[in-house]
Amino acid sequence: MADILVYAEQLKGKIKHVALEALGAATRLAKEGDQVAAVLIGDGLASQVAALTAGGAQKVYLAEDPELRAYSSEAYANIVVDVAKGMNASVILMGATAMGKDLGPKVAAKLASAFVGDCIGLDFQDNGCLVATRPMYAGKIISTVVSRHPEFQVATLRPNVFQASPPDASAEATIEHCSISTDFSSLKAKIKEVVATVASKVELTEAQIIVSGGRGLKAPENFKLIEELAEALGAAVGASRAAVDAGWKPHSYQVGLTGKTVSPLLYIACGISGAIQHQAGMSSAKYIVAINNDPNAPIFKIANYGIVGDLFQVLPILIEEIKKVRVG
Repeated sequence: MADILVYAEQLKGKIKHVALEALGAATRLAKEGDQVAAVLIGDGLASQVAALTAGGAQKVYLAEDPELRAYSSEAYANIVVDVAKGMNASVILMGATAMGKDLGPKVAAKLASAFVGDCIGLDFQDNGCLVATRPMYAGKIISTVVSRHPEFQVATLRPNVFQASPPDASAEATIEHCSISTDFSSLKAKIKEVVATVASKVELTEAQIIVSGGRGLKAPENFKLIEELAEALGAAVGASRAAVDAGWKPHSYQVGLTGKTVSPLLYIACGISGAIQHQAGMSSAKYIVAINNDPNAPIFKIANYGIVGDLFQVLPILIEEIKKVRVG
């Protein structure tokens, strides 16, 4: 048996798409007789169980408590570990999001288990050990990582790489309400308040289209061109490290090695030279469009399509033409 547990990340009471991608990966990994389960943590989440069931979960562990409304790495890790031990999960999967990158290693440490992060491919050896492929050295190489033992293997999956299973509305799953053993008063850290900043309408790591701006925009007020293009395309807005370091956008917008790793269908880089640190965060996009006035910019080496020109002339025309197509 190689039962698989998926941590179903949610945001504001709604399942994130990366959780369904992880369920899809789990379903494809599972052999006949294996169980695919999901653990959902938060408060008031019963309405989200159906999405997990339709996405391939045969059993859903529901951990609800008002104290769990805000993410707590210690409390959430304790619950995932308890569920994994209770079902004797061979593999625990979750998205390589900001939360998953924090939670995954903690779960692995508590289980004294193998951990591999930011996976773009998964398989099993005949002995049940997990085989994962993942980028390394800022995306310069793709490595194959093999677990040393088949018990409690933890992996985080790069968003927008694995396919979610087609939803099956007729699917049924067993629901088990978890008893919360954590003493919330003894937690070493507790979220007192979550202050939301003004952010893109589309979640950056889950977006199918991303428009990013860099130093070539010259000033923060010129980011309105990026935002207009993103709105016309129904896309998320991103930024290079140079733009973030200059204070033009918050760090939550940063794409790259020290920011967010994204894998959209389409990535449009505007005024971004394409340093290796930036490429590490977006080179897995299916299609890359680069707009830069420097024909020797590194971004053109990985771009599928390139426009050598002044972005202040190119973007207004592009926005106008896209609006015409979408209206038509």
